[in-house]
Amino acid sequence: MRTDRCNSTKYQPGMKKAQNPLYPIFLKLHQLNMLIVGAGVVGHEKLSFILKSSPDARITVVAKEVSEKIRQELLKYPEHKVRIIQKPFEPTDISGHDLIIAATDIKELNQQIHQEAKKHLKLINVADTPDLCDFYLGSIVTRGDLKVAVSTNGKSPTLAKRFRQLLESILPEEANDLLSNLHLIRNQLEVGFTQKVKKLNALTATLVTDKEKIRQLPACEECPYKSN
Repeated sequence: MRTDRCNSTKYQPGMKKAQNPLYPIFLKLHQLNMLIVGAGVVGHEKLSFILKSSPDARITVVAKEVSEKIRQELLKYPEHKVRIIQKPFEPTDISGHDLIIAATDIKELNQQIHQEAKKHLKLINVADTPDLCDFYLGSIVTRGDLKVAVSTNGKSPTLAKRFRQLLESILPEEANDLLSNLHLIRNQLEVGFTQKVKKLNALTATLVTDKEKIRQLPACEECPYKSN
C-alpha cells in the first residue's frame, strides 16, 4: 500500500517544531569587498538587490558578458562603488574579497567558484543552490534607519517576498521619525541602564497594537522622560 509522505511528516501535538537555525547579521558592505561572478539575469538580480539596500557597497563584478540591465542599474547610483571586469572567471579573482556570490547560469562554473571560495575560507552564496550557501540574501524592508530582514532558511523566496510586502504595508513611513525620537529620548534619560530600559518599554508598549501612536510620539527638543 502506498504511503502518503505528506501525512507522515505532518506536525502532531508534542512533536518538536523545526526552527530556522540561521543567525541574522547586518553587514557594513562599504567596509567589505564583495565579488559577484556573473552579469546576466541572476547577476543583475543579486546586484540590484544589494545596491537597493546598501548603495555604498564595494562590489567587483566578473563576467565574460555584461548585460545591459546591469549597466542601466548602475546609472541609478551615480556614486556607486561597483567595478566591472569583463573576462572569464579565474581562481585568482577570489583573492582580496570577503564575500563571494556565484551568479552564473552554468552549474559547473558555480561549483568551481564555490570550491575556490572554500579553499580560501571565504563565505559564499551560490544562486539557487542552498546546500552550497554560507549565507542567504533575505527580503528586506527599510524605513530610514529601521531595517527588517526576512529569511525562510532558503526554502521559499516567494514567501519571504510576500511577507516583506506585508511588512511594507504595515510599517508607516513615520516609523523612522519614531526611531529618531526614541534615540533622542534614550540619550537624554539620566538614569541607569535598567531604569532606562523600563522607561523606554513603557513608552513604546502600545505601539504594537496601535500604529497611530507612532505619529503621536512627541518630538524630543525637551525630553519628557528626563529625570530631575
